[in-house]
Amino acid sequence: MSGLIFTIPRKWQKEGRVRGVALSQERFQFIFQNEHDFLDVLEKGVQTYNEWAMVLERWVENPPEDYLQYIPLWVRIRKIPVNYYTQSALMTLGEMIGEVKVLAFDPTKPVTQDFIRVQVRFNVAKPLKMVRVLDMKQGRTHTIHFDYEKLQKRCFFCKRLNHEQSVCPILVRKRQTEAQTRRDNIMADLAREYRMLAHNDPLFGVLEEDQVGTDPLTGRPKIAKEVLEEMRWFLVSDTSEDITIKIDKVKMTVKKAESNLISQKTILRLESVAIITHVLDKGKCPVFYYGNKEVDRASWDLR
Repeated sequence: MSGLIFTIPRKWQKEGRVRGVALSQERFQFIFQNEHDFLDVLEKGVQTYNEWAMVLERWVENPPEDYLQYIPLWVRIRKIPVNYYTQSALMTLGEMIGEVKVLAFDPTKPVTQDFIRVQVRFNVAKPLKMVRVLDMKQGRTHTIHFDYEKLQKRCFFCKRLNHEQSVCPILVRKRQTEAQTRRDNIMADLAREYRMLAHNDPLFGVLEEDQVGTDPLTGRPKIAKEVLEEMRWFLVSDTSEDITIKIDKVKMTVKKAESNLISQKTILRLESVAIITHVLDKGKCPVFYYGNKEVDRASWDLR
């Protein structure tokens, strides 16, 4: 603990201008003397200590539920199909990892590297994806690869960044009794059968279940809960409009927003628009490999 408190300011080259405070075994606060130093550290992207990634955020008095849960992560996308070299397609590939914040791609210039880089807002509680299988239609598939800059240590069983394999909670759960395993399977089945729109929900029959569920590619809701609440309020509010007109308005608005990637992000999911940079090496850092990367990659989850 003390090693981190004393080492990190030196690593940031801010010694004497940053003071560390240990809040717990896993959480620390660093107090900067000036805003410039703080922003300089954040702009450097992923920070590590003893080869483990650290999550850094500005302190707030009332932190949100996802506080200290995300890191700005540069990802290299490899083995991209030739017809995917468009901003829209590359953004879609990046969204498989996390919310895309920056796409380093200039369609007017030659591509001299065998990868395209995107910066995503990555949830450290989720597993890293090394490969993803694309449906190319007509029964054909294509596997794309992901490499992660600056990331070194991780759990090599579940591919998460917040623990080592020796204490992986998934391995611990595998040693549970058969009865507990059956119970978990039952609970998982019930969870999969859970419907977002109950019969008494104002949106029931207005939107389809697959419009409001979780996107299987990104793992994030297709429509933010705040947007759903606004729709419900609009439908039940006492206005001069007929309910059928309100329903048609909701349906048409959602259908129009679903028609392109930008409106999906900004209108339905309330996410900011990703930045398109022509600086292809923006924030570029090394990718660390352990062992035979192609063999290891093949054993990762392809779901």
